[in-house]
Amino acid sequence: MRVTVRLFARLRDIAGAGELVRDVAPGATPRNVWDGLVREFAPLGDYSGSVSVAVNADYSRLEAQLEDGDEVAFLPPVSGG
Repeated sequence: MRVTVRLFARLRDIAGAGELVRDVAPGATPRNVWDGLVREFAPLGDYSGSVSVAVNADYSRLEAQLEDGDEVAFLPPVSGG
């Protein structure tokens, strides 16, 4: 299966790209995708406890099952005032 990964803000800076394409096994979850990204870009691991995920533009759980062609977006925590 192939998914498109979108990264925003600091996550994009760490990976050096805002959009990546990854091949994943059938039944993969956003967590599987995230874990693969952390192996590839170790500093992303600092965000593992606070990252939000969206699948096809809808907020999702890290354990949701992905389908071929899905877009998975990872968003760092947002602060402001």
